[in-house]
Amino acid sequence: MSRKKHRREVEIFNLSFLDVVSCGFGAIILLLVIVRFSEPVVIEELSIDLSGQVLKLEQELFDIRGETTVLNRDLTEQQQQISIHLEKLARLRGSLSNIKGEFASAKSEADTQAIIQGQLKSAQQSLSDEMRRLQKGALRRPEVNNRIGGVPVDSEYIIFIIDTSGSMSQHAWAHVMKKVSEVLSVYPKVKGIQVMNDMGQYMFHSYAGKWIPDTTGRRRAINQRLANWQPFSNSSPVEGIEAAIKRFYAKDKRISLYIFGDDFSQGSIEQVVDTVARLNRADSSGKHRVRIHAIGFPVLFGNRSMGSSVVRFAALMRKLAENNDGTFVGLNSNKP
Repeated sequence: MSRKKHRREVEIFNLSFLDVVSCGFGAIILLLVIVRFSEPVVIEELSIDLSGQVLKLEQELFDIRGETTVLNRDLTEQQQQISIHLEKLARLRGSLSNIKGEFASAKSEADTQAIIQGQLKSAQQSLSDEMRRLQKGALRRPEVNNRIGGVPVDSEYIIFIIDTSGSMSQHAWAHVMKKVSEVLSVYPKVKGIQVMNDMGQYMFHSYAGKWIPDTTGRRRAINQRLANWQPFSNSSPVEGIEAAIKRFYAKDKRISLYIFGDDFSQGSIEQVVDTVARLNRADSSGKHRVRIHAIGFPVLFGNRSMGSSVVRFAALMRKLAENNDGTFVGLNSNKP
């Protein structure tokens, strides 16, 4: 009895266990079939959707970057324009400030002049008839004579062309130095001085091609340098005259050229006269901007072999002075 009962219990338990296991496996297989069937489709759809979104966002990013570049370029141009306008505004403000200052200064000067004129008028009214007569007489200025010894002295600039040949330096140099001092003395103040020899060489190389300032110290330096100044010379003033006119001729300057020499040994007088006329043209009033004066030293006057060159020098200087509003002076002695 007990043996049969034990077998039945075992069989019932085994049957139920198999049923449960079978149902569980079936459910698992069913789930696996369902999941594996739908998973690739969902993943593929998600992949496609995300790729499209990425491409769209990248395109939008490119568009934004392009617009940013254009905006930055426009901003830079606008900033440059603003800088230009600010600079112009600053200049205009400066000009306005200057104009205001000039106006204020002019107004102040005008007020001052008005006060002075009022005071002068009041003072003149208080003068007696005799004092007024004396005042008028004092205000009359004598006419200035612009000629000294027949030589016009109205020029603002002076150029000396000095013959530094052996005959001049040995026999007439003390007289030359005296005449240079005398010429300078009749011009109390000029705007510029220059000293060249008859070859066109400058006395002071630092002022070559430039005007020497007219000061007491410079005049003293010219006299001191002249004492030992002996550059090469060919005894012909032509080169110095042409060099001086070519370099210093100016329509706004009145210049006097002083030529110191003793002979003209070679060359054509007519050619020199024509050359100087071409270089030193007259203005609309018929006056020449460069006056040519000449002083002849009789160093070779008694030398028969050099007599013709002395006469030629005198003839040339006389003609140049006559044609160029100047004066020729022939000295009768070499002694100062």
